[in-house]
Amino acid sequence: MLLHGIHKDDDAAVVRMPDGRLLASTVDVFTPVVDDPYRFGAIGAANSLSDIYAMGAVPRFALSVLGYPPKLFSPAMPAAVLQGAMDKAWEAGIPLAGGHSLRTSEVIFGLAVVGDFPSGRILEKGGARPADLLILTKPLGIGVLTTALKRGLLDADTIERITLSMSTLNDKASLAAVEAEATACTDVTGFGLLGHLLEMARASGCIATVESASVPFMPHATQHAERGVLPGGSLANLEFVRPSVEFSPSVLHETQVLLADAQTSGGLLIALPPERLATFQSACNRLGQEHWVIGCFEAGSAGIRVR
Repeated sequence: MLLHGIHKDDDAAVVRMPDGRLLASTVDVFTPVVDDPYRFGAIGAANSLSDIYAMGAVPRFALSVLGYPPKLFSPAMPAAVLQGAMDKAWEAGIPLAGGHSLRTSEVIFGLAVVGDFPSGRILEKGGARPADLLILTKPLGIGVLTTALKRGLLDADTIERITLSMSTLNDKASLAAVEAEATACTDVTGFGLLGHLLEMARASGCIATVESASVPFMPHATQHAERGVLPGGSLANLEFVRPSVEFSPSVLHETQVLLADAQTSGGLLIALPPERLATFQSACNRLGQEHWVIGCFEAGSAGIRVR
């Protein structure tokens, strides 16, 4: 029986099998955000796995989807992409069991992933309750910084930082959220923090309040945003959510853009009852997972306040 599909705006499809087990499935592909094919494969795998983790599930196996123009690349390129994905899947404890390749006009890559729910609990976008805390597990700014990378504006250290962030799995954040009995969860990807948070607020029927001073940004992201390095997708995200977001006058335009910045393989956005925060923090400390409390949910018409 289909529990979560196109009728619900969640990160993965969920089905209940005849024996009662819950299975989650997702697929995601995108174009390169870094030049190194091995690292692109690792980032693509981490990005695809994130939808499973965002549902509170554990991945069990994956299949690859790879498209590229053979006349423009030697066989070494797709081999490196797949090796990066295989190594990241191995880190996640699953096999890359097979997949499909096809000829395309540009390089695309991603995984179809199947997982299950050992805890028996599904983390949905809708489930946040008034007084729940809002927690983020990765800094924002990937979209601005990858745009700066394309323009040749990043130093080697910053390139390494964003590559590491994008290729870091959300497995530990997911485990901590499940252990702490989070009420809702999603991951921050192409629609930016505000776009995905708006989905949570609407599905939960709550107002989400974001304390902009508490939101973490990648090093140098703010400086590049101030200099006008603003991705078109992030600006489009901001315009899309603006009718549903109330910004305090003190929130600068570049901060607004960063809050709507399109992320690749971003962190998890978690709703958590205040009394469960200590449990969550303890799990994060044990697992070595960064996290930031960036706001809360309140009763009211669905929307977002940014202060």
